[in-house]
Amino acid sequence: MEARDKIYIGGSWVPSSGAGVIEVVDSTTEEVMGTIPEGTPDDVEKAVRAASEAFPAWSATSREERSKLLARVQESLAARTEEIATLISHEVGMPITLSNMIQVGLPVMSFSTMAQLALDFPFEEEVGNSLVVREPAGVVGAITPWNYPLHQICAKVAPALAAGCTVVLKPSEVAPLNAFRLAEILDDIGLPAGVFNLVTGVGPVVGEAIASHPLVDMISFTGSTRAGKRVMQLAADNVKRVALELGGKSACVILEDADLATAVPTGVSMCYLNSGQTCSALTRMLVARSRLAEVEQLAAEAAETYTPGDPFDPATRLGPLVSAAQRERVRGYVESGIEEGARLLTGGVEPPDGLEKGFFVRPTVFSDVTPTMRIAQEEIFGPVLSILPYDTEEQAVEIANGTPYGLAGAVWSTDAGHAEQVARRLRTGQVDLNGGGFNPMAPFGGYKQSGIGRELGRFGIEEYLEVKSLQR
Repeated sequence: MEARDKIYIGGSWVPSSGAGVIEVVDSTTEEVMGTIPEGTPDDVEKAVRAASEAFPAWSATSREERSKLLARVQESLAARTEEIATLISHEVGMPITLSNMIQVGLPVMSFSTMAQLALDFPFEEEVGNSLVVREPAGVVGAITPWNYPLHQICAKVAPALAAGCTVVLKPSEVAPLNAFRLAEILDDIGLPAGVFNLVTGVGPVVGEAIASHPLVDMISFTGSTRAGKRVMQLAADNVKRVALELGGKSACVILEDADLATAVPTGVSMCYLNSGQTCSALTRMLVARSRLAEVEQLAAEAAETYTPGDPFDPATRLGPLVSAAQRERVRGYVESGIEEGARLLTGGVEPPDGLEKGFFVRPTVFSDVTPTMRIAQEEIFGPVLSILPYDTEEQAVEIANGTPYGLAGAVWSTDAGHAEQVARRLRTGQVDLNGGGFNPMAPFGGYKQSGIGRELGRFGIEEYLEVKSLQR
């Protein structure tokens, strides 16, 4: 049981001004594993003031100084990999092997990348008679989700600090304990007081107070599209900058000539990563009707290898969902798919055998899904794959682009050039070609209602910079 009774403001651990406490629940055992303070608008006021007061000095530090501090964070995170991965597997449910690689590996990489970019990024350039300088945006409010909790935090905090911004962070109250580990590390390495501040609490209270605060210059938010719209509304009153990474309903387009034996199992794995609790998950598999039966068999066989269970059991390939609410949401979508006439190939609404405790659901595959069904249009955030047949390549592109989202996608073809041609027609921020791997240096973000702006690599640091031209 990890009881946190303080938040981090102005370089010190201080009590919240409120008396509320939020329980953190282990997703596998359904037992309370920790508590955090339920922060208040007064806490946000103090944190924003601290960040605002720290900004002039921090923004004036040399790139070398910022780089050294970021490198020390990277080293400290790496040294605590096993501890933090174990914590996140309890909070979120991801199998421990994946947590080590992803839930901690990506945050380590974020700080490593930004330590180097702090040195290498072109903060100034000559354009004719102008010196164009890129300066830190100011105080950044970072509001982050629970599915990749520390990764999403570090994908904002690392570039913001590298750019010279100060930060007020509100992590998800569902998986917040990992954020305290980062705050401890930032405190231990001697980050100047007020440069980083942590206020825990719920979105409608703490998140909205950050988004609407006049001294917050920029909001970086990752979460649902519904909540992202609310953040935009609040930010509009002060015309503050907004970066949003929101929902997705990404399509895996398998062209008629694709190698199905590779494409289908890979597509299933990209749907089920983190039990489907991934904004860029490939939850729609678009298949030429002539090859539908083959795909159905391969997809069902692949899905059934995703053994649900304890994330600390080496045999487990699919951990629990994060919460009871999420489990009920996913089961509701499975019921909707059945009611709307989709054909259930495997899975279903019943809990997996022997796993009555824990927020587990069965890995599920539907076929004969039509583009207008809820399971083809709405983000489920669970291990539910929808197979949609198409008759022509033109129709495949139309279906792929036919949702409000545009975050990720994939195209498979034995002709690499043809796959790229189709990928260029997809209105989405990132497309994997024939299983191309995730690139943490490439821009990540979406079209349409999947968001505004990009994260990761040099594209990530650009979000936290204002541009000024000096005419000479």
